[in-house]
Amino acid sequence: MENKDIRWIQRLNNFKKAFEQLELGVEHVTESNVSLSDLEKEGLIQRFEYTQELAWLSIKDFYEYVGKTDIQGSKDAFQLAIKRGLIDVNHGGALMKSIQSRNKTVHTYNEETANEIFYEIIEEYYDAFLSLKNALEQQQKQRKL
Repeated sequence: MENKDIRWIQRLNNFKKAFEQLELGVEHVTESNVSLSDLEKEGLIQRFEYTQELAWLSIKDFYEYVGKTDIQGSKDAFQLAIKRGLIDVNHGGALMKSIQSRNKTVHTYNEETANEIFYEIIEEYYDAFLSLKNALEQQQKQRKL
């Protein structure tokens, strides 16, 4: 079967593209010596939102590919990835925490909360997404897909 026919590979490719955009934003923040505008901060938060969504969907699709079909949402997906050792507990904890952060950014706007999440993206979530990306790429490589 070709890569284009495997849903989790398609989703992984979308996750990787989203992660690359998040990575550019994080690099801009960490390399910049000037204060960021609210628009720049909101842009990074938006990139986090779609990266987080594609992260759990990539896990869900991967586990469906290997026969686990009862994943109902992001919490189930991240918990299963931790339980099965796809991601380590520390990064898994950050991914679990990202669910609450994403819900806060999507459903409410509060400048203080947005600033907290902005820094959590840089300090916690970025590394967790990177770890997940690497783990899923390793699964792809092992399966020669």
